[in-house]
Amino acid sequence: MTRLVVVAVLGPTATGKSALALAIAERCNGEIINCDSTAVTRGFDIGIDKVPLAERRGVPHHLIDIVDPTDDYTAAQYARDAAAIIRDVHSRGRLPIVAGGTGFYFRALTRGLFPGPGRDAACRARLDAIAARRGVERLHRMLGRVDPVSAARIQPRDQKRLVRALEVYLLTGRSLTDHFADTASLIPDAAIVGIGLTLKAELIAERVARRVDEQFARGLLDEIRAMLARGVPENARPFGGLVYRQALEHLHGVRDEAATRALIAQENRRYAKRQLTWFRKEPNLTWFEGPGESASTIASVLTFLDENLPRKT
Repeated sequence: MTRLVVVAVLGPTATGKSALALAIAERCNGEIINCDSTAVTRGFDIGIDKVPLAERRGVPHHLIDIVDPTDDYTAAQYARDAAAIIRDVHSRGRLPIVAGGTGFYFRALTRGLFPGPGRDAACRARLDAIAARRGVERLHRMLGRVDPVSAARIQPRDQKRLVRALEVYLLTGRSLTDHFADTASLIPDAAIVGIGLTLKAELIAERVARRVDEQFARGLLDEIRAMLARGVPENARPFGGLVYRQALEHLHGVRDEAATRALIAQENRRYAKRQLTWFRKEPNLTWFEGPGESASTIASVLTFLDENLPRKT
């Protein structure tokens, strides 16, 4: 058996990671393992730009549409699932390609997560009470004081993740970030060939704005209405994420559609900056500047892989 090799295609939103991963998979006999925390959830499609089945060109995609909106799918579970799929893909003589923009998922896979203390009902009740009285953003500010790294990656209104991060700190006296420094990879035997994809800020802004308009044109609001009609609660985790949170607020009359589109674009630009900051700290990524779907970017990356992927024996 040849050595386990994993290609990773990572980077900020709207850089073309999915298109680049598809090109690599077609050239290198690969299969794609999703590394986006929003793509694991069924029903949330338009707002996160899942690659439609018809556009996957026959390339297998894993860890997409695997949980319901109310399920609590953790980074630890992702890491276990992704590691198992990576080994299965490799055992069939194909190349595993991890692609996405959730840096915490990638770090969980390649560095591991600590088991952590069990859930403490009293601690959680106190934190939930703070959120109820003063707003969930208050939890985000509290976390920023004790664990700024975790606060930077967790959305300000993601109450479940904020409560967990604060719970760990309050119960152990150490931040999640400190705990993660003591963990180990779930694929320690793998050679990871990491590709970072980036674009100039003004180009990301243009692409994000265009994508938001396309999402509304494709029926984003109708998708949300349909999920609510099926009984998906508004406090389901995906509704707290980018695009869906702002669009749901629009449906409640918080702002008009033009202002909502502008806000979604603005929040995506900010998110792209946070993603880039996160991935810049990942070791051993080789960075390429250019849209992932462009012929020149694909050619440069494939040349890099030809020179850096271990030869089969």
